[in-house]
Amino acid sequence: QVHLVESGGGLLQPGGSLRLSCAASGFTFNMYAMSWYRQAPGKERELVATINYNGESANYANSVAGRCTISRDNTKNTVYLQINRLEPEDTDVYYCQVIILQHTYWGQGTRGTVSS
Repeated sequence: QVHLVESGGGLLQPGGSLRLSCAASGFTFNMYAMSWYRQAPGKERELVATINYNGESANYANSVAGRCTISRDNTKNTVYLQINRLEPEDTDVYYCQVIILQHTYWGQGTRGTVSS
């Protein structure tokens, strides 16, 4: 059974950094691309970043490009997301996602609130 468990987030200062982790289990982690999404209240969930199966390639949304890094540790079955120079607009619930055989799995989400 696929499980994705996000951690990190919390209350953060504008201009600071957000670092999230997603621990994966129930599938062969090093075979699949992983993604981070985020969702603000009343808005659609949006893709933040995707990393390929071996960590050698990543893509970012325009809203975070240049201040965001997605990474993974295949020895720990964990994917990470770091966003620097935080803005109030980065306040969202952040979700980890994997697609396996055309089925989409999500974690429960972790909230990051950017406020002074």
